[in-house]
Amino acid sequence: MHRLFIITLSLLAFSCLSAKHHKSSELKPIFDGKTLEGWTQKNGTATYVVKDGAILGTTKEGSPNSFLCSNKLYGNFDLQFEVKLINNELNSGVQIRSQTKDLNDKEKKRGDKFGRVNGPQVEIEATRDKGAESGYIYGEACGGWMTPKDKLKPHKHFKDGEWNKYRVLAEGARIQTWINGNQVSDLVDKEKLKTHPKGFIGLQVHGVRKGSGPYSVTWRNIKVREIHSK
Repeated sequence: MHRLFIITLSLLAFSCLSAKHHKSSELKPIFDGKTLEGWTQKNGTATYVVKDGAILGTTKEGSPNSFLCSNKLYGNFDLQFEVKLINNELNSGVQIRSQTKDLNDKEKKRGDKFGRVNGPQVEIEATRDKGAESGYIYGEACGGWMTPKDKLKPHKHFKDGEWNKYRVLAEGARIQTWINGNQVSDLVDKEKLKTHPKGFIGLQVHGVRKGSGPYSVTWRNIKVREIHSK
């Protein structure tokens, strides 16, 4: 009887630990679908509002790149979200492990609160007739394309005018991306990991020249599962 009691307790303890482990590995929303709580705009003057349970970003004529950034920083993670380009003329992206540079004299004079956003960016681009580079990795303000030129091949996984599901898996120097279930990129960049091991997630509204726009992009169901080192 005593032995059976001990075995029962052991099974219960194991069950609780398993449930706890499972809970910690779940995707958690970082956008509540109602407000922009937990997010801060950095750079640019594009507008970000919540509409129909999604974040709608809209260009402002003459503005540089704008970014709505998570207040929380992430290192290793599994990020999933849906995105739709309202206007195919607009190029966009999602920053990962990103940071801001120190304010330069021009930015200080302009009254900016944050320096230039920089870090890896997952590309969002309309497919159109010839395909596009959606899902590849670009070094925003930190060196340009991280995806090698020989692997930067246009594809048609991104569906214009529709919601597209992205997945970004970042573990150490390896960053993998999928669009609508199709793997687009499997990149290993040890040098970028040294400079950008951890940072915010940022929703980009690309800058547009004077006399163009307004153009919009929208995101919803933004969720993250943090991956902790063993």
